Amino acid sequence: MTEKDCVFCKIVRGEIPAHIIYEDKDVLAFLDVNPVNPGHVLIIPKEHYIDMAETPDKFVCKVMVVAKKVGKKVLETGLGQGFNIGVNTKKAAGQVVEHFHLHVMPRLDGDGLKLWPGKIYANSEAKLLAEKLHID
Repeated sequence: MTEKDCVFCKIVRGEIPAHIIYEDKDVLAFLDVNPVNPGHVLIIPKEHYIDMAETPDKFVCKVMVVAKKVGKKVLETGLGQGFNIGVNTKKAAGQVVEHFHLHVMPRLDGDGLKLWPGKIYANSEAKLLAEKLHID
C-alpha cells in the first residue's frame, strides 16, 4: 500500500472525513469507525509508516504520549472504567491498515471483551526464549 492509497493518509490530508479528537504537527487521533466500545480512538503519526516496527522511535513515543492523554480523558468523562491500548503489527497480528496506528479502547466492567488466553511454557522453553529475545 502506498501513501497515496492509505486510508489514514487520506484522513490526514482531509480527503476522508473523520471525527478528530486531537491533532498536532506530528500526530492525529480520531474515533475508530468500528469501535469495540464507544470512544474507541485510533492514534497515528501523520507521516506514513507501515507498522510500529518500521516507525521511528520519536513518532512511536509521540503516539504513546497522546494515547495516555486519550486514556485519561476516557476515564475523566466516564466513557470507560479502564482502557486497553493495542497495536497490531503485521497481518499475522491482525493489522488491517498498513499505517502504524495505536488503539485506545474504553473498557467497562461486564462489557464482554476478553483478553487473549495465556499459555504455560514447557520445561526449558522460557530460558531459551529469553536468550533468543535478549536485547543488548
